[in-house]
Amino acid sequence: MRIATFNVNGVNGRLQALLDWLAETKPDVVCLQELKAPSNKFPSGPLGEAGYGAVWRGQSRWNGVAILARKATPVETRRELPGEESDSQSRYIEAAVNGVLIGCLYAPNGNPAPGPKFNYKMQWLARLNAHAKSLLATRHPVILIGDFNVIPTDLDVYKPSSWRDDALMHPDAQKAFQALVAQGWTDALRKLHPDEKIYTFWDYWRNAWARDAGLRIDHALLSRSLAKRLVAAGVDRDTRGRDGASDHAPMWIELSDKAAAKPASTSRGARARRARPGA
Repeated sequence: MRIATFNVNGVNGRLQALLDWLAETKPDVVCLQELKAPSNKFPSGPLGEAGYGAVWRGQSRWNGVAILARKATPVETRRELPGEESDSQSRYIEAAVNGVLIGCLYAPNGNPAPGPKFNYKMQWLARLNAHAKSLLATRHPVILIGDFNVIPTDLDVYKPSSWRDDALMHPDAQKAFQALVAQGWTDALRKLHPDEKIYTFWDYWRNAWARDAGLRIDHALLSRSLAKRLVAAGVDRDTRGRDGASDHAPMWIELSDKAAAKPASTSRGARARRARPGA
């Protein structure tokens, strides 16, 4: 079972790019972020023709999350994080697909920090951590996957000194992420590639893609039972180098039907990580 996350940065404006990637890679489940479209403008028709059922929660101009399932329809279980009924931002959706509960998330950016936007980010992460703890307590197979807008460590950024004052690398945000993982979640990409510089985001500014000046802010956290089934993880970084691309590349994991004896990356994932901009 291949599960991917892809911040598309505008689902309608980049629909053809999304459809091309789906046709090439055929993931079983895809979590999308930054739809930047109201719910009634979500392209369920073209995605259905491509073989994907979907649940989604749109928002005009900003945010928006969706879960796609190949040859299936996700069974929606939640449309927002608990803990703040007044929060109208579309940043979380949860659904079951093939026996796995999937939480698709788009955490707040939080800049500038300090300030109201950073306060909201930290409050949102606190709500995420509380909900994640309750999910683990169910002992069901669960994955939390999406754009966390957190750079966990210095290894996850091309030049740490350039990001020390950014909300993505703020010590409080990093501590929140560390506390989340410490509940018992497995950071899938780091589990299989503990010492590699692997990025999922390259800014549009300052020629970041060509310089490989990237960040790892898209993550997949696995519950204990799912972590035993992890066999591969990678980033389809070549997608970022295409014309009109999102500033994110898809990040994916593969799960076996049973607990895996020896996790390993796939050859396609290894090629994707080695590819350099313009290659």
